[in-house]
Amino acid sequence: MEKRLWMICATHMFIEIYLLIQVALIPVIVHEFQLSLLEASLIATVPSIVSLLINIPSGFLADRFSTNHLLFASMIIEGVSAFIISQTNSFWALVIGVTFMRIASPLYHVSGLSQISRSTKPENISRSVGFHNALGSLGSAIGLVSLTLFLSTTGWRWTYLFWSFPIIIWGFILLTSPQLKIKQFKIRTNPSRKRSSRLFSVFSPALVLFLAVIAVRELGATGTSTFMTTYFVDFRNLPETIASLVFAFGPVMGIVGSLGGGFFAERLGARRALKWTILCCAILLLTLSLVAHLYLLALVYLVYALFNNALWSPMNTIVASITPETERGLSYSFYFFTEALMDSIAPSIAAGVIVLSSVWHVFPFSVAFFIISLVILQFLPRYERLSDDPKIATERIQ
Repeated sequence: MEKRLWMICATHMFIEIYLLIQVALIPVIVHEFQLSLLEASLIATVPSIVSLLINIPSGFLADRFSTNHLLFASMIIEGVSAFIISQTNSFWALVIGVTFMRIASPLYHVSGLSQISRSTKPENISRSVGFHNALGSLGSAIGLVSLTLFLSTTGWRWTYLFWSFPIIIWGFILLTSPQLKIKQFKIRTNPSRKRSSRLFSVFSPALVLFLAVIAVRELGATGTSTFMTTYFVDFRNLPETIASLVFAFGPVMGIVGSLGGGFFAERLGARRALKWTILCCAILLLTLSLVAHLYLLALVYLVYALFNNALWSPMNTIVASITPETERGLSYSFYFFTEALMDSIAPSIAAGVIVLSSVWHVFPFSVAFFIISLVILQFLPRYERLSDDPKIATERIQ
């Protein structure tokens, strides 16, 4: 893999360090600031809404500005926010800091994945995205390990302070890197082209159908992941420390899953790899709802985490394959907007299911959405263009 792609993947590692820390800190924040659970949930909901709104502007920026400027901006936002969070003693200042930090994620993801899809040969996109996602999972794992270490010694704020300086330094390295001093794409079409025609070229029937697949699958996956530790503790009677430990190993399995997802998407084709991955996730979730022994419960969950991370590579590859090259940033922004929208509403829907029944019923609830997404996926066209240029051969999404 060339140096440019390694730098983008390393940036992904830094951007994901704080991804799971906020959720893991909710019990600590409730105790420290004397909050209700509803008040503490604002540290997750408010940043998610802001991140959702930033996705679409990020797509327009990714198609108009150079990669190093956008990645630099994401690192500075992340690093400065982390430093501010480490110094705050107010809950509302903490919410504002985390909200500002979440702006960095869509700014990075849309720009980084757009550049990977444009600078990688079509047959190698799945492999490159697999490495990209693996380093993101590594970042999440590093963040949780760091949090565990600092919680038991100097306090949770040191987790934010410790990583803020390397992140800011990496941002300046990106800014001065000659490998990244390129614009995402030079517009080759008529400059008088209307914005409405741009949106029409992005919203092909294939992309609309695939966004439906993403939305339905995300409803099921997010609903389960939000209440996984609740299921372990309340339904399977695991100690909170054991439940948290099992949950923390998910990002570690994500490293293997991301690499494996890229490999299988390259060998089987993105569409077929995604189909089998979603099917395996559905089977494993159903199995997870039936096993009770600690070791079996942990084993099935970790295998589920592996497959749940393996699907990102084929999904990102399909987005690159069914959208125009000139509008790749805008296409990825709609992709992430759909994910973020489902992430913001799925927990409430799943919570309603739990209130009306029990936490166990969230599993058949999620499995049903996985199966529906599989059915929709069958209608995705097998041949799609890779570029606006008719001279470029199309790729078959097997």
